[in-house]
Amino acid sequence: MHRPIFSWDLFNKMPVVGIIRNLTVDEIDFVLPIYKDAGFTTIEITLNTPEALSVIGSLANQYNGELNVGAGTVCTLDDLAAAVNAGANFIVTPIFKAEVVKKCVAMQVPIFPGAFSPTEIYEAWELGASMVKLYPASVVGPAYVSAVLAPLNKVKLMPTGGIHLSNMLAFMKAGATSLGIGSELFDKKIIQKRDSEAMLNHFQLFAQQMQLSK
Repeated sequence: MHRPIFSWDLFNKMPVVGIIRNLTVDEIDFVLPIYKDAGFTTIEITLNTPEALSVIGSLANQYNGELNVGAGTVCTLDDLAAAVNAGANFIVTPIFKAEVVKKCVAMQVPIFPGAFSPTEIYEAWELGASMVKLYPASVVGPAYVSAVLAPLNKVKLMPTGGIHLSNMLAFMKAGATSLGIGSELFDKKIIQKRDSEAMLNHFQLFAQQMQLSK
């Protein structure tokens, strides 16, 4: 099987990386068709999610050409190899690890490494990161994004951590290229109730905020 290729066209339609962490296989099966119907195009499965590698593999097959399916919480070269072998077509890390970035660049797999300081952000970008995940973004807020991008204006930043409906627009207006959103997007209470209509309405609120930022 050829590894699915990341689609920037899909991503640019809705520049959000939805982060699934610690949902069951059944919960993921419930939520993803609705996520796609709401206009979202890119999903990250963190490696500390139960059965993460098999979930990535099955989703990569099922949604090939419809959703970008990537792996998150990738910290080592072993994590990277396992994720790519499972079928992940992009990689997200919580920390900046130069060897992981270099390997992804060599394999032509999009990599969004986590970084926090201007130095880390620039180093990650200089090594060839597709975007740099600013994490944890909520600690510093949108003003930090615009301050960092003033001198580093070519860098593409993806604020992640503490992104919610009321601050999405501010982060995008500050110059973010994309947003990584986890628990605020995948509302556990709605998922547990298996309420499809409420889930769709919830996702659409986030989608509308992203449209306003364009």
